[in-house]
Amino acid sequence: MAYFLQQIANAVPVAALYAALAFGYAIAFAVTRRADLTYGALFAFAGQMFVLFADFGWDRLWLVLPAALGVGAAAALTFGLGAGLVAGRYVMRPLAFSSANAVVVASLGSLLVLMETARLASNTRSLWLPPFLNQVIVFWPSPEFPVALTAVQLINTALMVALVAGGHWLLTHSYAGRYWRAVSEDREAAALCGIDPATVYIVAYGTASLIAAFCGILAASYYGNMDFGTGLTFGVKVLFIAAIGGQTAPLFAALGAAGVGLLETLWSAYGPILWRDFAIFGFLVIVLVVTRREKVIP
Repeated sequence: MAYFLQQIANAVPVAALYAALAFGYAIAFAVTRRADLTYGALFAFAGQMFVLFADFGWDRLWLVLPAALGVGAAAALTFGLGAGLVAGRYVMRPLAFSSANAVVVASLGSLLVLMETARLASNTRSLWLPPFLNQVIVFWPSPEFPVALTAVQLINTALMVALVAGGHWLLTHSYAGRYWRAVSEDREAAALCGIDPATVYIVAYGTASLIAAFCGILAASYYGNMDFGTGLTFGVKVLFIAAIGGQTAPLFAALGAAGVGLLETLWSAYGPILWRDFAIFGFLVIVLVVTRREKVIP
């Protein structure tokens, strides 16, 4: 029983990460209805920039660890948002309302550019952050198998949950959220009402990029590293997990992604780890096929 409770506890940070990523992805997807692999690349790119600039602040600027982490976070947010806006404005927006295949190809190209940029910037070195905020907080002090999480896991979870909750409130209660809903539901009707769909798309893509960068920082701070190939893995994974809850409804996409995070953790605990991704992707494909409904995509 204690082992099962520990796995549930381990699933909470993973579920929060997937939920936040799916929430941001759905914000951009809702205004284009086009699958985009760039989002996962922005997540990995921001995490790599965080580690790279934190190492630069520590090793070259001789900063204390909190200041070095602050430099890394600021650089990751800046480069993540900048890369997202450039990709959204000059690559995705001209193609977003044309062929869906063109968007997939262009997003794959953007993914490769971001991956190679991060690799070249770090000289193909795998940098690691030192452990921090790793104090163990015990929830069930069983002498045989205590159920516990670290401080960084709890902080990351709280920040990601707050991000999803705050983002949902803004989308449902602010003028910007109303413009976003109008364009996501019918961009031509929104244009007739005086709303510029292109501007809303750029803002939505920038917001999604900022969320991806924020999640990349939190993930790298916990794992201590961000691999060069993470962009492709998370690009495909986020595309699938967001579809479980509904790619055009950010809150439902986040809830569906959280469920996937729970299933993935439980499979890692009780099933063969080598078959984890195959099993999860297979499950997602089956769910998507079963729940598929024919509808016109503008």
